[in-house]
Amino acid sequence: MTIKPLFDKVVLKAAVAEETTKSGILLAGSAKEKPQMSEVVAVGPGGLVDGKEIKMTVKVGDKVIVGKYSGTEVKIDGNEYMIVSQSEILAVVE
Repeated sequence: MTIKPLFDKVVLKAAVAEETTKSGILLAGSAKEKPQMSEVVAVGPGGLVDGKEIKMTVKVGDKVIVGKYSGTEVKIDGNEYMIVSQSEILAVVE
């Protein structure tokens, strides 16, 4: 199944959450932090959003940083994705 985002939406695949702390302590599932670094897997076409012309500046394959509580999480074919508006992306990592 393929995800095709609409308007200014971007589909992200989150980086893997850390399993252990730097000191080697194994973390329980509930103690793991949601990763903030993600990879762009699909980008919407942009266009008019709320009366403003939106040009998409991220592209598939970009590594980006998003806020901890941004977007909507979805699970498709056993993979977890997050759908965010382009404006929720804080930075592109080069």
